[in-house]
Amino acid sequence: MAAVKGTILVTGANGGLGSAIAQQVASRPEFSAYRGLYTVRDATRSDALASFGATYPDDILTLDLTKLDNVRQVADEVNTRVSAGDLPPIRALILNAGFQDFGNQSWTDDGFDNTFAANYLGHWLLTLLLLKSIDKEEGRIIVIGSQGHDPSDPRNARIGVFDDPKYQTFVSDAAGFEAIAKGTWSPASEDASWRGGFRRYSASKLFLVMMQHELQTRLDADPALNNVRVLGVDPGTMISGLQRLAPWVIRVLLFKIIYPFILYVNPNGPLRSTSRSAGDVLEAAFAVGEGGNPPKDKYFDGRTPLETGEESRDAAKRDMVWKETVRMTGLRETETILANWK
Repeated sequence: MAAVKGTILVTGANGGLGSAIAQQVASRPEFSAYRGLYTVRDATRSDALASFGATYPDDILTLDLTKLDNVRQVADEVNTRVSAGDLPPIRALILNAGFQDFGNQSWTDDGFDNTFAANYLGHWLLTLLLLKSIDKEEGRIIVIGSQGHDPSDPRNARIGVFDDPKYQTFVSDAAGFEAIAKGTWSPASEDASWRGGFRRYSASKLFLVMMQHELQTRLDADPALNNVRVLGVDPGTMISGLQRLAPWVIRVLLFKIIYPFILYVNPNGPLRSTSRSAGDVLEAAFAVGEGGNPPKDKYFDGRTPLETGEESRDAAKRDMVWKETVRMTGLRETETILANWK
């Protein structure tokens, strides 16, 4: 049996895109030398992963990204196992878990908007903590993006969620970031429809894309971590568990009847299967790149390079968001090996 080359850690692995990634890791020969490690909100309900050969608690971990104490606990467990040699270093950290409230806004015990916490804050903290276990030569961190992170993306025009000028910029200062974090920006009390939920979801995805750029900048300046690459992938519109809180018209009529038919007659069109998008994510995680140079700080729509939105490229905003995130998570120097973590 070949030596294990590394760990592929996937968050939100119990449905939709996450399960599709796990299935490909388990079935594609090129990944046979890698160890799959999967986080789910409830490890006792992980039948899909068990069917791929994953077992609890060796390969499946319970992780609630909305609870920062739990994020720390899980990261500590992973770091301990890697340090002890029970797990090989993390070759690919795939930040896949996602949540969209479709107007059913809710908050964490710490007072953060659940969409913000699940999609961004928990992932940011998990990543900073797991840098202790990343493969320092070939490690990659994959952010799952969205067209929503960029209000000017043409795909957003047809749904009209950013038509109001006040929603065409997400954040200008620390107070604006705090408003999104606490759910007082585009709240359900102002817009109880799926559109308000989509704006909150989009803001959380913007911060993830900001993290991609900002983390790469900080890694590049770190002699111990400058070979680690951060990449982003927009997986496109898929039929997945992300729609579970959507109204009947969206959840059933659109995503269970109309979209499956469109996908059947046009499998290579703008609608994407979770299998297709999983392949795109794993391509980003393992692609060699032109001339043998692996990509770094690149963002892809599927496998097509795409420039991220204007706000995500604003270095001053990114630095502000980073510093505010350090404050919100309470990150301490002893918890991460990133030199420029503040």
